[in-house]
Amino acid sequence: MRIGTLSAVFLGLLLVFPLAGFAKDEEAEKSDKKFDPNAMIMHHVKDAHEFHIIDINDKPVSIPLPIILWTDNGLTTFMSSEFHHDDNGEVIVEKNGGKFVKFHEKIYQLNEGSTTVEFDEKHHPVNASKPLDISVTRNVFMMWVSVLVLILIFTTAARVYRRSEDNVPTGIAGFVEPLVVFVRDEIAKPMIGEHKYKRYMPYLLTIFFFIWINNIFGLIPILNGANLSGNIAFTCTLAVFTFLITTFSGNKNYWKHIFWMPGVPVPMKIFLMPIELIGIFTKPISLMIRLFANITAGHIIILALMSLIFIFETVAVAPISVLFSLFITVIEIVVTAIQAYIFTILSALYFGMATEEEHH
Repeated sequence: MRIGTLSAVFLGLLLVFPLAGFAKDEEAEKSDKKFDPNAMIMHHVKDAHEFHIIDINDKPVSIPLPIILWTDNGLTTFMSSEFHHDDNGEVIVEKNGGKFVKFHEKIYQLNEGSTTVEFDEKHHPVNASKPLDISVTRNVFMMWVSVLVLILIFTTAARVYRRSEDNVPTGIAGFVEPLVVFVRDEIAKPMIGEHKYKRYMPYLLTIFFFIWINNIFGLIPILNGANLSGNIAFTCTLAVFTFLITTFSGNKNYWKHIFWMPGVPVPMKIFLMPIELIGIFTKPISLMIRLFANITAGHIIILALMSLIFIFETVAVAPISVLFSLFITVIEIVVTAIQAYIFTILSALYFGMATEEEHH
């Protein structure tokens, strides 16, 4: 019981840790302004060009990442630390004949002759343009880390099987094998069929483990919001892969059900055809939005609950905020696996629909 209590307190401190640093920084810079929970939440949820760890004596400590830009003068690279943690377009970095500023985590290049960034009524830069930004952001960095972790896990598991004479899984292989068998027996076979599931297993296993491990990384407070699954571009890419595999796997029976539904009157065939065509695109769109919305919503709820401490400006709210945040965090831990499962099983379902043979 004591261990559980200590774990809960430690997790609560981890939840408060990044928020406290941010609130302290805001208080130091804008003591006359009230705490803005919306700005804080968006700051932590969206992607960034660095890992902000903590503030020490009002000085932010972060891990910089490389800025890679393609401008009129060619490739321009420098580290994000040259912006000195500025995100308001005040610090100008001069590289490769150009002047660059960072505003709301977007990199802008000042027009020739400009010395400061100017804004319109809606606070949009008017004398700067966006170069092609292919920088390594924290989401990109964590994606590479998750790929390396997965390669390490599965190569280690494969090595165990190679050395084992009786094929009994031990160590990491004992953890991986039940999950692989689960994806095969509970997702691939029922959704696709006994005779066709094998060709889709590599993709299904990849997206299951890839989404799951990135969801887990998104819950680690020290990573300060590096949640890849909460990025719409990431979920869109996965959904596009599922869409392409489904489309190119479609057999004659699949396309017949879309363009000329069998077994119904001709007027109904004409009526159903545009609906089925729209359904081809709504399925991957639903995959994309479901994963993105569920992961992002969980992070926003936790940050909103913790923000109550700074909104009411009293420690009395802290127990309620921490307890509710712990409750949502536990749910989030379960959701990390559930969302990986849902994305995988729906992808397998679409593959099964595309390859289903005609029944007589």
